[in-house]
Amino acid sequence: MFGLLKDTRVVGKANALIQRPPKDIFDFVGANFLTNYPRWSPEVVELKPLTEGPVKVGTMCHQVRVDQGRRSESTFKVMAFQPSQRICFEGVSNPYRCDYILELATPSSASRITFTFELLSLDVFMRPFEKLIRIAVQEGTEKTVRNIKKLVETELSDNSAQT
Repeated sequence: MFGLLKDTRVVGKANALIQRPPKDIFDFVGANFLTNYPRWSPEVVELKPLTEGPVKVGTMCHQVRVDQGRRSESTFKVMAFQPSQRICFEGVSNPYRCDYILELATPSSASRITFTFELLSLDVFMRPFEKLIRIAVQEGTEKTVRNIKKLVETELSDNSAQT
């Protein structure tokens, strides 16, 4: 019994139907990540690429976030970059994973985005707050998906109307 460690992963997952094709959403979330990430996640107060060139597998970034009044910094790396399908980030300095998956939905002009955020472990001093952390992580994933949906549908439909 004493040798068993409790799994301290904290997972939040949310999805939404967005009235745009997967390519448009991927361009917003993946290809234009450096510009748009602070827009759908306003907790990001600073984002700096640590590698040059467009976002791709291996791209590294440093971020400063203020979540519920708590400031944190982390470095993360793009682990998957599959146009129109998936972009995944993993913390290098902190144990977390962010995964955005896109699927064509019916009707074919719509797509489903599924966002999963995982804290891969909790520090011992945070374990008494695990339930609150789980609630905050779930609420955060839902907010992220709502923000992406709103931005993509509003901005891309506005661009379509102008052309």
